[in-house]
Amino acid sequence: MLKQILNGRVLTPQGWLEGGSVIIDGNKILAVSNSDLHIVDAEIIDAKGCYVVPGGVDLHVHGGGGRDFMEGTEEAFRVAIKAHMKHGTTSIFPTLSSSTVPMIEAACETCEKLMAEENSPVLGLHLEGPYFNPKQAGAQIPEWIKPPVAEEYEPLLDKYPCIKRWDEAPELPGSIEFIQSCRKHGVVASIGHTRATYADVVAGHKAGMMHATHFYNAMPVVYKEHEFKVPGTVESVYALPDMTVEVIADGIHVPPVMLRVVYQIKGVEKTALITDSLACAASDEGVAFDPRVILEDGVCKLADHSALAGSIATMDRLIRTCVQMAKIPMEDACRMASETPAKIMGVFDRKGSLEDGKDADIMMFDKDLKLTYVMQMGNEVTNEL
Repeated sequence: MLKQILNGRVLTPQGWLEGGSVIIDGNKILAVSNSDLHIVDAEIIDAKGCYVVPGGVDLHVHGGGGRDFMEGTEEAFRVAIKAHMKHGTTSIFPTLSSSTVPMIEAACETCEKLMAEENSPVLGLHLEGPYFNPKQAGAQIPEWIKPPVAEEYEPLLDKYPCIKRWDEAPELPGSIEFIQSCRKHGVVASIGHTRATYADVVAGHKAGMMHATHFYNAMPVVYKEHEFKVPGTVESVYALPDMTVEVIADGIHVPPVMLRVVYQIKGVEKTALITDSLACAASDEGVAFDPRVILEDGVCKLADHSALAGSIATMDRLIRTCVQMAKIPMEDACRMASETPAKIMGVFDRKGSLEDGKDADIMMFDKDLKLTYVMQMGNEVTNEL
């Protein structure tokens, strides 16, 4: 049966379409039309004047609904994914913090099973570590952090095509070979948990590292050595115009004024919004997978208060934060939550915008930016698990 969304303000690649309609056939968008004439026999979905925008694409998310992807089980994956779908995430890259090889393998097996399902929101696995600078461990488990080990990552990349992204600190020995291997396998290599200098960033970039993980977090800004200023990793990434960045847009990890600075410098085309949320996101439990982590002040922290550990944000909150706190236009906030991450991960041919022939992934927000409706692959996302 056809579905027709009417009476909304639709975000298209050309800008806002006032009125008009979005026509859905099965799991695809059949047409985005400036006509509001009812289609015979179509199920009418009244947007009631809401913003109608593309579904969110979350590049970096550790868990939700009380479960963490590090558990590796099908149950944990499904609960966490469903929790985020109810908040507007229609495409997801489950993320593992620094983990052991058996943990990575278990998550890969589960991820590949879910990716094979019809209309799956799971687009691939994201490995955040363990190849990080121990001095920028943050909330990563320090015992598992190490330089890249080819005998470890090569078999994983060869065996599991579900691995779509891998984060690493480019100043570590063996980094260039790791980045080149990721590139060979079509995996997005991203700089994270790092103390990379400008030279390190440039070397990694030349090898194929094109993205920066939770920008501003777990990486230095400009600092002094004796009487001289030295560019930090942040300024080094800014200096490379084709590098993309992601920001945890909860208003806490990156304050609103800094969100606006990233938006102004990198722009919509190079900035993606992420949740980086832990198990306690979209959950009443308030418990993280890592026993060292506490929930306080609306964010996850290490209990010793030495570092932030992740967010409890959901996709709808990212957009509200950008618009209401960072004063970013609604259309740009939505593009950074959908179009830009889809382009970074190479899935913009089917995700990230409301266009004819693309997957029917849709969010609706009212005038107060409260999420009112979610459609994933043509199906309404309900509150039932």
